[in-house]
This record gives sequence, C-alpha cells and structure tokens, in this order.
Amino acid sequence: KQQTHGDQAQVRDPHPGSLRHAHTPTHAGRSRKTSQLKCQDYEGGALAGDLCEDLCAAGRLRYRRCLYYERGKKVLQADWRGRPVILKSKEEAFASFPPLSLLEGPAEEGGQDVLEAELLLLVAGEVRSALGLELSRSRLGALWPRGRGPRWRRQLASLWALLQQEEFVLLSLLRDLSRHALPVLGSCGHFYAVEYLAAGSPRHRALFPLDGAAGGSPGGRGQAKAISDMALSFLDMVSHFDNDFSHRLHLCDVKPENFAIRSDFTVVAIDVDMAFFEPKMREILEQNCTGDEDCNFFDCFSKCDLRVNKCGAQRVNSNLQVVCDKIFRHWFSSTLKSSAISFQLQRQLREAVRECADPGGPAGDPQRAAPKVFWKLQRLLQASLRELQEAGK
Repeated sequence: KQQTHGDQAQVRDPHPGSLRHAHTPTHAGRSRKTSQLKCQDYEGGALAGDLCEDLCAAGRLRYRRCLYYERGKKVLQADWRGRPVILKSKEEAFASFPPLSLLEGPAEEGGQDVLEAELLLLVAGEVRSALGLELSRSRLGALWPRGRGPRWRRQLASLWALLQQEEFVLLSLLRDLSRHALPVLGSCGHFYAVEYLAAGSPRHRALFPLDGAAGGSPGGRGQAKAISDMALSFLDMVSHFDNDFSHRLHLCDVKPENFAIRSDFTVVAIDVDMAFFEPKMREILEQNCTGDEDCNFFDCFSKCDLRVNKCGAQRVNSNLQVVCDKIFRHWFSSTLKSSAISFQLQRQLREAVRECADPGGPAGDPQRAAPKVFWKLQRLLQASLRELQEAGK
C-alpha cells in the first residue's frame, strides 16, 4: 500500500506515546460522523471555508479513510475534485476551540473599525504564541477574511479555530515561500487541507518510495542517482530553513515518516508539528535542569548551566547534523555499497557523513549549520551524479 503522513495510516502526535493505528471501522465511523456534524454546523451558519461547499453540497470532497485519531487530533484522507488530499485538525469538534470573544453578542453599529483593530491584536497574539514571531500588519492581514459579507462572522469564527493550530499557522505563513513545505489548499471550519504525498519509512531500502526511479536492481545506477538527488535536496532544505527566513527554522523531529519526495526528488516536510522558528525554539529550550539530558527536546539539544540549573536558550546541534544522523547514515553506510559509484567516492561520502553527524565535530557549531561539512557533502554528491552520468554513457 502507498504510505502517507506518518507511515501506513499513522500520523505522529507531538505528545510521547500517542502514535497509534487509526485504520479501523470505529475510526471510519467517527470520521463520517465528524463530516456530518461539520456540515450541520456549516448549514446552520456556525462555520465557513472555501472547501465547505464541495464537502457539504457539491459532493466534490469525499472522505476516504481516517488516518489518525488520538486525543481529539484527527487526520483524514479524502479526494477533492479527483485529487487526493489530507484533512487535519487538532480537535475533532468545532466547539472544542475557544470562541473569538469579539464575536460574542450582536455586532454594534459603526463598530467595524474597532473590531478590525482589536482583531489585529488578537491575531498577532495567536501568531506570537504559536510561532514566537512578531509579524507586520501586512503579513498578518493575509490570515483573516477581508470581505464584510453576510458570511464574514462565520468565516472569522472558523479562522479563529484554525489560528489555534500551530501547524496551520506555520504552513500558511510559508505558503509561496518554501518549496520544502506543504501549501494549505483550503479549509472548512477547523479542518484544513494539504496535499497528499507518500511519506518515507525505515522499511524502504532507500527510505522513500522511488516509484520506478531506481531503474532496476536495488544497488544499480538508478537508485544511486535517486539517493544522490534526494540527499542534495535535503541539503537544499537545510540551507533554506537556516538562511532564507527572518529567523532560522529548527526541525526537532527528523525521521523518514515526516518527509516525502516529489517526482523531481524535491524533499517536502509533511509533518511540521515539531518545527520552530528561533524565538520559539529559545523559549522551549530555556528550562530548569540538573544535567544536559534535561535539555534535549526531541532532536533539538541544549546544554545545562549547572551554576544556575538552567538550560541554555541556544540549540547546540543543527538541522544538518540531525539529517546526517537520521537520514544520511542509512544511505551512505550501506545502500550504495554495490552501486556504480566508485569505492573512493563512497568512502569519502561515508567519512563526510560521519563527520557531519558527530555531535563533537564541526556540525555541532550552534551559530552556523556546519558550513565546511555542508559544502563537502554537496561537492561529493555532485561528483557522484557526474560519475553516474559518465557510467551511463
């Protein structure tokens, strides 16, 4: 079966111990009930969204199966106008989200300007809480409905539920800014839709389904080229998240299941529940401690200052280091042993990956994402592609 968003109908929840299968008749029944309740709320005027009409009236958004259901969080697979999509919400019921206080009671005559100013402050507060960012008015303006039509209040109520979901806020702000993140395709009430992509899995020899790109035997040139292309895209993603935004974006849960590969071998982060911009990362890391182990937040590490028993706010490892450890080690310690790449280049790649993943090596630099080893890996991977191209002539 094709695998998606969490490996065989599992999606990772940021709370430890909450990973579980959700591909059961009970969960399917709950998902259909969720859809019915959502449509009742839509028809009753409680919620809105650009996908609601297709879901509740036109029949162009059809539920397929429940991928995950735990502690209220729900992830569904659906077909939208013939295109597979994923629907997500951190709460099953719309009523589970605290309502927007500005919408309680009737709208006052002439109070639209006051509402707009208050709304701006509230949205800014939600973004600050979710991402630790202070955004300009123009950036914030993209997060709420502009039109003041008859559905404006229900649109606002729906958006307020979405703004209380950190992943939605992050993906919405990255829209059109990152080729390595999923765009939000639309929403209905508190559920938002993203593209369906097949996730990676440690059970794949190459970690990701290659859809015939391997070109024959597991150790052949096709698979070696695919792995080199994917590795270069991982490096591009690391550089992009480190340098292309106003703050570095930290990935605190790096594993194949949280990434997917497009047909052109572009790496896409499909689960960013555990991705944080620098201000939020510092806030998370800075806590009380009695040793360094207390300062480890999944794949993001800090150091304990025993003089004050406080974790440092600065991360001491890097996205590159974790990608080398969790992804590249798998590829360049075993997968390419029988490939068409020369033994010397394989050895150089293996040594570079070891240098990159070693917490005591240059990749541990907290200020930069190990630029020396980054460029070394990029150069060696490009050399691999040239070797494979020559061998194929």
